[in-house]
Amino acid sequence: MHLPYLCVCMCFHLSIFLIYSGSEEEFDVERKARALDIEKAQQEEEAEAELQMNIQERHDDFMLPTPEELEESSQKPPNLPAIFQRIKDIVRVLSDFKALRQEGVPRKDYVTQLAQDLSTYFGYNDFFVEMILQMFPAAEALEFFEANETPRPVVLRTNTLKARRRDLAGVLINRGVNLDPLGKWSKVCSSVQTACSSTICSSNTRTFVKVGLVVYESQVPVGATPEYMAGHYMLQSASSFLPVMALAPQEKETVVDIAAAPGGKTTYLAALMKNTGIIFANEFKEKRMKSLSANLHRMGVTNTIVCNYDGRELPKVLGTNRVDRVLLDAPCSGTGVVSKDQSVKVSKSDVDIQNCATLQKELILAAIDMVDAFSKTGGYIVYSTCSITVAENEAVIDYALRKRNVKVVPCGLEFGRPGFIRFREKRFHTSLAETRRFYPHAHNLDGFFVAKLKKLNNDKALASDKGNSEDVDSVITIEPSLPELNTASNSPTDEKSVQELEDMIKSPSENVSTKKKKFFRKDLKNLPSKEEISKLREDKREALRKESKRKLSSDFTSSHVEAINAGEAKKKKHKKE
Repeated sequence: MHLPYLCVCMCFHLSIFLIYSGSEEEFDVERKARALDIEKAQQEEEAEAELQMNIQERHDDFMLPTPEELEESSQKPPNLPAIFQRIKDIVRVLSDFKALRQEGVPRKDYVTQLAQDLSTYFGYNDFFVEMILQMFPAAEALEFFEANETPRPVVLRTNTLKARRRDLAGVLINRGVNLDPLGKWSKVCSSVQTACSSTICSSNTRTFVKVGLVVYESQVPVGATPEYMAGHYMLQSASSFLPVMALAPQEKETVVDIAAAPGGKTTYLAALMKNTGIIFANEFKEKRMKSLSANLHRMGVTNTIVCNYDGRELPKVLGTNRVDRVLLDAPCSGTGVVSKDQSVKVSKSDVDIQNCATLQKELILAAIDMVDAFSKTGGYIVYSTCSITVAENEAVIDYALRKRNVKVVPCGLEFGRPGFIRFREKRFHTSLAETRRFYPHAHNLDGFFVAKLKKLNNDKALASDKGNSEDVDSVITIEPSLPELNTASNSPTDEKSVQELEDMIKSPSENVSTKKKKFFRKDLKNLPSKEEISKLREDKREALRKESKRKLSSDFTSSHVEAINAGEAKKKKHKKE
């Protein structure tokens, strides 16, 4: 009956005997493995105990600090762990505000305290924090700030003019570089028979080229290897691939890169075009021309002309309606690359954003003017920035749609978030959903914006008039913050505003911009609604109709009376005779 039990015991003791009677090397291995298992189990127990303690200490009824507590804490060095815990508590409350809110405390107080704590903990100025909280929910805003504290991965782009990615990866691995291929999104269509209008080609003979490599660690500096010096690859952020992929240049085309330095995008364009056609690489800052020229020579680019002009003056230099495609990676505030430049946290303000937006609007109009709308393979403009502000991205594209004959087309990128078509009180064209936004916390890329435009017509004057009329309409129909007036009101101010609108619409040949500027300076409270304008116009037309009928009837009556009197006079004269 006890035979199985005895067998198990004998087997157990035999195994113990074999372990201890084995070689000394095997014993050391077993002992080290056992020690590691014990240490791992102990760490897991400690982590579980700490988690349970935190759960017990956490109160669901989070209370905002009183002004006295804030005043007292301001006199001491900041307690960063306590501030970060308060940030997480406020985010938790805001995620379920109705259930977790403090009685009698409005949401505004929570958001104000969250903004102060984020500014203190992460080191941003008030403008930057407020902008991010307006753009994202509280939980996602925290993820954005945390992602900016971590640098983005180092990425290499294989120069297909000189090397293949597989061969380059093998050489770098032998040099002690730990790397992996970049995501599938980095593949581009390389078709020599079909001219693609996007990165997604309809040709049956298409081939895809993958050029990206992600570097995790390296025993040698990746910017000083023999392969780098020979131009086999380019150190380039992954987000810089995106505008070139969206532009999708074809062989033998004429392409303009308005802001080309240091040359990462220009050399990528040349590789996709296989050194055919012509690339005009323009750079406004003369100091950056050296790095641009050096990279072009190192990468073996032979189809590029380097020039030094203000991008706004390029249509005068290269001519209008002359090129097939234009890449505008516009100068911007850099709010998407905080991980590279920590000074952006405190150096940017609303004035800087508006100044950048003004320059970007001028540049995009110049880019559109250079493109030939009737190009057989092109007619495209790609606009990109390393900024996440709406004023520098969607607002600029919406401005271009109103000023030129262009439309937004799909970028051909497989991922990314759609652009805003509404942001706070602003409303943009619905086609801006085809633009793409990229964020460090969502895509592990630098903050980036990409938009692709197709030019429809080379007639700039017609589009300008159309844009001005749309500006007037947008004031009436799109702006949601304008109060609606009482339709029964016929005040002189309303009639005067309507008359001014009618004059602006009926006389496009006059200086519309001057009248529009004068119109916007008025008190917006007295601005009539669209229905009110239509009603007043109809009333005015009805009054004109009645007046014309009255005049017509009066003229007819007077002429009829005169004819009767003349007839009677003739009869009397005839009788006398």
